[in-house]
Amino acid sequence: MKKKLLFVMNNLNCGGAEKSLISLLQTIDYAKHEVDLYLFKHEGMFFNKLPKEVNLLNEPPLIHYFDMPIKTAVMNCMKKRKFKLALSRIRAGYIFKTEKNNARCEQRVWKYVSNSLQMLNKEYDAAIGYLEKSPVYFVIEKVRARTKIGFIHSDYDKLGMDPNMDSDFFQKLNYVVTVSEECVQILKERFPMLEHKIKLMHNIVSPAVVTSMSFDPVAISGSTVTITSVGRLNAIKGFSMAIEACERLVKDGYDIRWFIVGEGQERRNLEILIKEKNLQNAVILAGQQENPYPYMKACDLYVQTSLFEGHCLTVTEAKILRKPIVSTNFKAIYEQLSNEKNGLIVEQDAVSIYKGIKRLIDNENLRNHFVNNLKKEELGTENEIIKLYQWIG
Repeated sequence: MKKKLLFVMNNLNCGGAEKSLISLLQTIDYAKHEVDLYLFKHEGMFFNKLPKEVNLLNEPPLIHYFDMPIKTAVMNCMKKRKFKLALSRIRAGYIFKTEKNNARCEQRVWKYVSNSLQMLNKEYDAAIGYLEKSPVYFVIEKVRARTKIGFIHSDYDKLGMDPNMDSDFFQKLNYVVTVSEECVQILKERFPMLEHKIKLMHNIVSPAVVTSMSFDPVAISGSTVTITSVGRLNAIKGFSMAIEACERLVKDGYDIRWFIVGEGQERRNLEILIKEKNLQNAVILAGQQENPYPYMKACDLYVQTSLFEGHCLTVTEAKILRKPIVSTNFKAIYEQLSNEKNGLIVEQDAVSIYKGIKRLIDNENLRNHFVNNLKKEELGTENEIIKLYQWIG
């Protein structure tokens, strides 16, 4: 008999966790597993990448009240005599307005948002909340399952979450899973009483898939040096430092085209910075791309400017495509790159990023050294799925 599995996620928008979930769902043995997927919103650039074997459950019909303007939401609730939901929306509205930390806001608001969500009828062998906060909380409170697993996809401390709020939730999980050794250590420090439950599962990446998708055509030529960076346009990705580093490279006379592939709330600020520095021809915000791999394949250098990451999928993908890499020194990068062996690791400031890029541009032997070492690495992580099978039992 097939094992019944449920995965819970917010949506399938562009992001490392969402991309990792798609890779996991493409790797599961469907001869032995029956898989349901519950999304709070049926949206995202990866939505059409779901394997046909996955059974997509209906979107929760009432959660949209928490995205509406509060006045509209409350009036609609009152008209439909959903008085408890109206009260929950009012209380959530107060938190939305007063809690400035986005992660803690989602933690605090859950008890009100949960009033819009029903228990699932089906019982599962395992339920997996595939992202911190709401998906994990949903699995704990709204699902009947023999095994419950919660994933944390980043550095818990850097996310700014309140461990006191998560402690009770995590005790109800069978396993708390994260994506790098560094993230494992942080969770063990924050939740020492749960050390036996904290497990490591690297994001699943298929070199064959990345390589095959990289051959799609993309027009990014026309400069002496092409650089690519991929990630959401938010502050933690450090793209303002990338623009400042690019300014220095251009002033040194390098003909640069730096493609930043991704979308997010920082776009306007980055556009202003690019214009202020007169870099419209050098830094191109390429937007959200369903397939970023042609940009990575076509570049001379891949640059990661993050302030922190749990496990950086894009660095692994750049390694698969054998690209010389410059990355900032967030803690988890040391599990992916060996400085001076298969990439350069630099400090988290524009000058250091500039110096690292300049060094690689000027030193063909160093670039070739990195590429030759990358060719020797085994980069596929499809076997990580075995860990999940073991936890499911």
